[in-house]
Amino acid sequence: MLARVWSASIVGIDAVKVGVEVDVSGGLPGIVVLGLPDSAIQESRERVKATLKNAGFAFPMKKIVINLTPADLRKEGPCFDLPISVGILAASEQVSADLLGDYLFLAEVSLDGTLLAVSGVLPIAATAHNMGIAGLVVPYDNAQEAAVVEGLAVYACKNLSDVANFLNHPERYKPVQPLEVLHTTSRQSKTSRQVDLKDVKGQAHARRALEIAASGGHNLIFVGPPGSGKTMLARRLPGILPPLTFPEALEVTRIHSVAGLLKNRGSLVRDRPFRSPHHSASGPSLVGGGSFPRPGEISLAHQGILFLDELTEFKRDVLEFLRQPLEDGYVTISRTRQSVIFPAQFTLVASTNPCPCGYYGDLIQMCTCSPRQREHYWAKLSGPLMDRIDLQVAVNRLKPEEITQQPTGESSAQVRERVQQARDRAARRFQEEPNLTCNAHMQSRHLQKWCSLDEGSRNLLEGAIKKLGLSARASDRILKVARTIADLAGDDDLKTNHVAEAIQYRTIDRMH
Repeated sequence: MLARVWSASIVGIDAVKVGVEVDVSGGLPGIVVLGLPDSAIQESRERVKATLKNAGFAFPMKKIVINLTPADLRKEGPCFDLPISVGILAASEQVSADLLGDYLFLAEVSLDGTLLAVSGVLPIAATAHNMGIAGLVVPYDNAQEAAVVEGLAVYACKNLSDVANFLNHPERYKPVQPLEVLHTTSRQSKTSRQVDLKDVKGQAHARRALEIAASGGHNLIFVGPPGSGKTMLARRLPGILPPLTFPEALEVTRIHSVAGLLKNRGSLVRDRPFRSPHHSASGPSLVGGGSFPRPGEISLAHQGILFLDELTEFKRDVLEFLRQPLEDGYVTISRTRQSVIFPAQFTLVASTNPCPCGYYGDLIQMCTCSPRQREHYWAKLSGPLMDRIDLQVAVNRLKPEEITQQPTGESSAQVRERVQQARDRAARRFQEEPNLTCNAHMQSRHLQKWCSLDEGSRNLLEGAIKKLGLSARASDRILKVARTIADLAGDDDLKTNHVAEAIQYRTIDRMH
């Protein structure tokens, strides 16, 4: 007898509907899997056989042919364990096949019949809803993730016996009720509450840069000697960022679901991501890759922060991978079999010492590096990469009296209010630009429309371009930063003081 069960496979952050056809017929006992399965699916032959026996079902001692359609799509992962098991049970007439065409089945199955969570459930649920699938049958740990998609019935099962009972007696089961999901994610993470800007002593210039970066989504680098507070400042940036909107949260959740980071973690990613890879990270781990492409750190930081501590310790060729995503907001991973696009619209925050010994320009300790050593040290950061960093801030060590005093700066909550007001002001300006969310993402046509300069501001910018040797890209980024500074000040037009403040953040890449 032939049975067809529906499942799905992940391609990038999207899903493709996959048919699992199971034919049980006469012949020598054995299982053959067709349709470009990977090793995990090939191993499911023995896994499913033991599972059915241990769960109390009869395994048909006949020839079983399993065909995964479409045949030209490479399938991977253990999520096909459940549809294969259900297909064998339906083909051997141990469960009813009436509902198989209306539902999509996903789960890894352990040897005792327990259903285990799998990755990529949210994009699969979204695809199933768009294709008119009535519902999903998933493990308990994936139920809330799938239930985020409105209008899709999600049934959570603990084991294979629950699935069989659902197919035979569907009236006894009710779909999972999703947790309350707000269309704005205002909840702060525990980590954001623990690290607060009020703990930072002094560093008014760096705090101002953080506020501008959060308001406009601008890339930022801190340069200073050891112990000046570069990492401490960077780790407090998430606490002043505005909350994720509901569409942004859905997009971030899809990426994290594909990466397998949502298992046992609830339904929706509510906090802006903060990713901090070690400087030993490889290029593929940063941008994504693999024979079956998976998102890298820059995609996992989508709509959030990518923090690269000790930037000059990263390999230069690895850092060069960031240039295209910083400009375009996405990364394309091309392989022989397929090419996928991952979103990568993140804010880059970096920190580094000014030289190998760390004390070049320090007012307290003398630098021991030669000019040649400093030149070689900064050569790890290419000009095109530094061009893409809007805010370049020198962070000096605190004076003794500043170290001993109690922190008196503003809290993250106070700064976040101003950031939200600036973002709201920009959002009103971008009402007719649905894909534009912050000033850092403006294109040339937007600059012409919203960043016009008076004669004094234009002369100031032209002088800075000549004196600092800035590129056209760098000058555009000065205008974007100036637009953010004006938003924070509540001004509609750019003024000379806005442009002047933006220019002062473009000097660090010339200090060496």
